[in-house]
Amino acid sequence: MKVLKDFRDFAMKGNVIDLAVGIILGGAFGRIVSSLVTDVLMPPLGLIIGGVDFTELRITMKHQVIDAAGKIISPGVSLNYGKFVQSALDFTLVAFAIFMLIQAINRLKKNQAAIPAPAPGPTKEEVLLTEIRDILKKSA
Repeated sequence: MKVLKDFRDFAMKGNVIDLAVGIILGGAFGRIVSSLVTDVLMPPLGLIIGGVDFTELRITMKHQVIDAAGKIISPGVSLNYGKFVQSALDFTLVAFAIFMLIQAINRLKKNQAAIPAPAPGPTKEEVLLTEIRDILKKSA
């Protein structure tokens, strides 16, 4: 059962847990940014460029064929480039938000590095030698 113990030790390391938390938060963050793009940014942008809904932008390569009863005989084929534009904008905003977050973290680290660390106290040898020196002064 050494394999199970090794796996448990691996899974409980800080890096693996940090990675799992990062993936979960990243997924939630991605959904937030996607909603920002889809629900907040794209409608006004579509209105500015003439009421266009980007997700509906497509090039129809073959129209669907419908019989008299309304049944689809042959499905249509279209190139949905609007969804690609939407996804590319989502990616760009997520990448920019992560870039800004990393910049803020780096600034915080830089500020912490600028604060000098306090000087280390005397070593055990120095303390011992000081005590010996003081004892010799008293006896002299």
